[in-house]
Amino acid sequence: MEKSHISVWDNCLHSIKKFVDSQAYKTWFAPIKPVQLHDSSLTIQVPNNFFYEWIEEHYVSLLRTSIRKELGENGRLEYQILTPGSKQRSTGAASPGAGAASASQPKSPVSQRESKKEKLIKNPFVIPGIKRIKIDPQINRSLRFHNFIEGDCNKLARSAAYAVAKSPGKTAFNPLVIYGDSGLGKTHLAHAVGNAILDNHEDIVVLYVSSDVFTNQVVQSIKNNAAEDFVHFYQMVDVLIVDDIQFLERKQKTQEIFFHIFNQLHQNNKQVIMTSDRPPKDLDGLEDRLISRFKWGLTADLQEPDYETRMAIFEDKMAKNNVDIPYEVKDYICYNIHGNVRELEGIVVSLAAQMALTGKEIDINLAKTVVSQYINKAANEVNVDFILAIVSESFEISVDQLKSKSRKRDIVIGRQVAMYLAKKYTDVSLKELGKIFGGRDHSTVIYSINTMDDLLETDDKLSSKVDLLVKQIKSNLK
Repeated sequence: MEKSHISVWDNCLHSIKKFVDSQAYKTWFAPIKPVQLHDSSLTIQVPNNFFYEWIEEHYVSLLRTSIRKELGENGRLEYQILTPGSKQRSTGAASPGAGAASASQPKSPVSQRESKKEKLIKNPFVIPGIKRIKIDPQINRSLRFHNFIEGDCNKLARSAAYAVAKSPGKTAFNPLVIYGDSGLGKTHLAHAVGNAILDNHEDIVVLYVSSDVFTNQVVQSIKNNAAEDFVHFYQMVDVLIVDDIQFLERKQKTQEIFFHIFNQLHQNNKQVIMTSDRPPKDLDGLEDRLISRFKWGLTADLQEPDYETRMAIFEDKMAKNNVDIPYEVKDYICYNIHGNVRELEGIVVSLAAQMALTGKEIDINLAKTVVSQYINKAANEVNVDFILAIVSESFEISVDQLKSKSRKRDIVIGRQVAMYLAKKYTDVSLKELGKIFGGRDHSTVIYSINTMDDLLETDDKLSSKVDLLVKQIKSNLK
């Protein structure tokens, strides 16, 4: 039975599928159409000249193998290339004896204007003539600007995020890095940007991804020999939102791949938004070239909300949960609970549940019962002040001396012990520790901590003293 051009190409695709991942197949092979079969030459139609050049450069060996399998050692490919405004143009693309799918000069001349237009394609991974793949933006549709409470603590970050949402990729805030402690609204603000863009720019491709998910995708792409296709996929995105970039620290290959994606997006005026628990300059495990690029745009921090902002947030949570709480109760809660918006939301839910299940009115006594776990936890929390106090007592050095710039050996050792324990048993950033200990920079703090690691291995007397301090800390945590 004589083979048809359709059956030959279908068989080629069947072989090709075994060697490329699904994303690459959909992008580079699914759009190709078989046109005709003449002797040992199969003509296929591709969307444009760039498409032809791309598959020739990256998949020529695969094409050669598949076509020879179907048509024998003399098998070859010819191409028809579609151009904008016309049905097709033919390019006699043939293998000159060796069977490789290489191109000869087109039979129909290409105007100088058409060639220039093709050369001006800015992003080679968004191919004209191919319908763009629909990407799930992974955006939480409930997190929006209208339910993000603005205060002095977050005004800069919110204003910058709103400006980016109105004109993604067209402001000076590219990239936009939003940083702050857990529970202050970084993720909410990042999703709010994505939602605003999706609502107002239907032609823009938005993608939210956590750094953990991104890292796992990198690992899988490497395992499947598809790292190149993975990068191409991300380069098709117009607005990339990456949450918690601090988790990219010390992941060299992931950083390398993200570096290339970032460069391509930025060069093509695509918007990049990132969140972190620290400013870029304090991300010690990130490559300098990445940190320098993160500084190209705007870095905006989210600070701990003040009393008034906490009250506004608390009242917003009350309204959403249909809970009416007396002012003195709200005042008590907002005065005692601070630093984490999620805790305020949890307390509202707990109070609502108590009222519904017990029928009790919400008063100050009920509020104290519900929030006691948070307040007790705060009272027993190991913080820098606690560590300064126990180190001061152990080394017989005042707290002021520990915080001073004195270079006396006994004070320096005590200060290094305090820094070491504070880094190990609190969530205070290196930058904040530097401020507490005499206005030092984070590199000095790191040096002190590393020095203490070395001393504890060689100085038994100091090691015993620190062990006693650690027991005090752990006792306080129980």
